[in-house]
Amino acid sequence: MKRIAKFHKVSKEQFREGYLDLFSEASQEEADAVYELIKLPSRATSGSAGYDFCTPFDFQLMPGESIKVPTGIRAEMEEGWVLKCYPRSGLGFKFRLQLNNTVGIIDSDYFYSDNEGHIFAKLTNDSKEGKTVSLKAGDGFMQGIFVEYGITVDDDATGVRNGGFGSTSS
Repeated sequence: MKRIAKFHKVSKEQFREGYLDLFSEASQEEADAVYELIKLPSRATSGSAGYDFCTPFDFQLMPGESIKVPTGIRAEMEEGWVLKCYPRSGLGFKFRLQLNNTVGIIDSDYFYSDNEGHIFAKLTNDSKEGKTVSLKAGDGFMQGIFVEYGITVDDDATGVRNGGFGSTSS
């Protein structure tokens, strides 16, 4: 196995900004308390490919509802690698819990963005059977897998990232 990455928490200030943007009625003290509950992603077994991301707060999604989750996590990785994020397979199978962008792509240079490379996940309960998804703080909801990638022989990209969600194109 190649050891090519390390997870970090974003700063308390950066997490607070993302949390209060989502929960505008929450206090700074509440956001800071949630920040303390953030766990770095980890693998469940030595044979697991995915690193489990855990929600730092409780939430419930009725069928058709969505939520944007500020994970409080950033990923530092070597150039030439990407972190691909997927819903935990059990949640997808049982509830059709989906990431709104299908697969989250975290590029190696995202770590250096103004937002500290804060990873967000937008989830939707796409249940066709009327099932409600209920997760508690500390429950795994997403898994990230590091994948090496290549580029074309005539690639000449020189742009510098600053942000996420479409920041590299107009």
